[in-house]
Amino acid sequence: MSVLDEKKDSPFSVPLETPPATSIPVANPPLTSQQQSKYDWLLERAKSWTEVPSTKGKNGPLTDSEKMWLTKEALLRYLRATKWDQNEAERRLLETLTWRREYGVEALTADHISPENETGKQVIVGFDKQGRPCHYLNPGKQNTEVTSRQVQHMVFMLERVIDLIPAEQEKICLLIDFKTGTKRTNTAPGIGQGREVLHILQAHYPERLGRALIVNVPWVVWGFFKLITPFIDPLTKEKLKFNEDMTQYVAPEQLVTEIKGGQLPFEYDHSVYWPALTKLSEQRRVERLQRWEAGGKLIGETEDYLRGHAPHGVAATNTESSGPQ
Repeated sequence: MSVLDEKKDSPFSVPLETPPATSIPVANPPLTSQQQSKYDWLLERAKSWTEVPSTKGKNGPLTDSEKMWLTKEALLRYLRATKWDQNEAERRLLETLTWRREYGVEALTADHISPENETGKQVIVGFDKQGRPCHYLNPGKQNTEVTSRQVQHMVFMLERVIDLIPAEQEKICLLIDFKTGTKRTNTAPGIGQGREVLHILQAHYPERLGRALIVNVPWVVWGFFKLITPFIDPLTKEKLKFNEDMTQYVAPEQLVTEIKGGQLPFEYDHSVYWPALTKLSEQRRVERLQRWEAGGKLIGETEDYLRGHAPHGVAATNTESSGPQ
């Protein structure tokens, strides 16, 4: 029984674990023969990498978690992001591996980030009509001063929402509500911080944004978006929807009641939500690691197998395809 079945109209404070049966994922088109060739080349290159480069003393052999991160879909995301320039895709993949190490993505802990989210200024709950997990940003609930931990908070939550992406899906739905908070009236981030976050999103999380829904945009935030527009990739701009009816993209029963038209009775309680999110994310990571190990610990493993949707990994698929004729 799901949380929604149990609670019905009663408020709850935990993430939803699975998208509704009515969601319809958007599948990527099949690879052309040329695209398949480029992918095969990039896969062989990734298998040949002996270490992650770093100028900050973080260089060294690929770890198991880094090899597991190099899924088939991850390689394809970088190929799509570089318009199928295989050399550029390889360069950017290595840059991201270096960044993840130097930034300490895997070292960010729930305890360290917890103070940033005590007011629920970022929440992952519900799914859009394509089955993408909804990641809410609520700048009006800002509770801390500008520090490096604010950007770490964004990275940490991106990693968590990726943990919660269901099978047959790669992208997320970002919902930004600029409703004025009780403590602050200026909910726009500084231009420097905004550019840093944009760079991280575009350079190290390519092809992850399915749609960004932005509502209650005040004039000062419009000014902020105008300032950062030159730094936003044209394809990303097309995914930004300002002050539209969010129920066009997220079914009312999956949209929190704070948003106009929403019917999801979610209320943020940090003491309940934070440990629940942490536990669910950890559970998903453990399950993926177990499947990756069972599948042979391969670079280029499929994400649907790691998420438990496909019955076997690429090793078994390759064995079947090369069996007796």
